[in-house]
Amino acid sequence: MTGASRGVGAAVAMAFAQGGDRVVLHCRGAVERAEEVRASLPGDGHAVVAADLGDSAASPSLVEESARLLGRIDVLVNNAALYVEEPVAGSRRLGHPLAETPYDEWVAAWRRTLAVNLEGAAHVTWCVARHMLDVEPADGVRRGAVVNVGSRGAYRGEPDVPAYGAAKAGLHALGQSLAVSLAPHDITVTSIAPGFIATDLTAGMLDGRGGDAIRAQSPFGRTATAEEVAAAIHWLASSPAGWSSGAVLDFNGASYLH
Repeated sequence: MTGASRGVGAAVAMAFAQGGDRVVLHCRGAVERAEEVRASLPGDGHAVVAADLGDSAASPSLVEESARLLGRIDVLVNNAALYVEEPVAGSRRLGHPLAETPYDEWVAAWRRTLAVNLEGAAHVTWCVARHMLDVEPADGVRRGAVVNVGSRGAYRGEPDVPAYGAAKAGLHALGQSLAVSLAPHDITVTSIAPGFIATDLTAGMLDGRGGDAIRAQSPFGRTATAEEVAAAIHWLASSPAGWSSGAVLDFNGASYLH
C-alpha cells in the first residue's frame, strides 16, 4: 500500500487489515505517522517501509523488502501522490496555472508530479507484477491484483494543478494497458477515480469559506469519506471484482459525469 501514512492510504490499510490481510504501509518520510497507523491495525505482521517513489532506483528495494516481510505480495494499491501547491506569485492561489507560473517553476512542478504520481506508480507496478509472476500464489488464490488511485481530475481538468490532472489521466491509461497485458497471467488491474474526499489534509478547505461550494459539487451535498473510498478499493482488489479488470471506477457522488 503506497502512500499509507494518512488519509485514504491509512483507511485502505485498515480495510485490508480488517479483512484479515497483512499490510506493508509505504511512506516517503513520515515514518512515525505511518508507524502510528500500523499500530492501529488489527492483526499481526504489518510493517512500514519508507522510500521516495520519485527516485526510480528506490522501487526495486521497496518491493523486495515488502516481499520479504510478507512472503508474497498478492495486492498492490498505488495510492502515493503529491500535489504541488506552491503559492502563485502575487496571489493567494496555490498550484501552477499556466498563465501565472514562470517557466522554470512550471517545469519543476511537472517533473516532480509525474515522477511520483505516474512514473513512480509504473515502476512499483513493474516490480510487483514481476514478483507476482515469479512467486506462486497460495492454493485457491489468484496470482494478483493491482488497484490504482486516480482522480476525477483526469476527466474534468485541474486548471490550477494541470500536472496532477495529467498524471492521474496517465495513471488510468497505464492501468488499462496493464490490464490487457497482465490478464493472461491472472493479474487484474483496475483504477478508481474519486472526487473530493474529506481527510485531515482537506479539513481546512472544507471548514473554510469554500467548503459549502465543494460539498455542493455533488447532488448529495457532501464529500466522500476516506473509509468509503477504501471500501471500494478493497472490493476492486477482491476476487469477485476480477471481471472489472481494465475499468476506471468513477467514485465522485455524481459530481462529475462523462
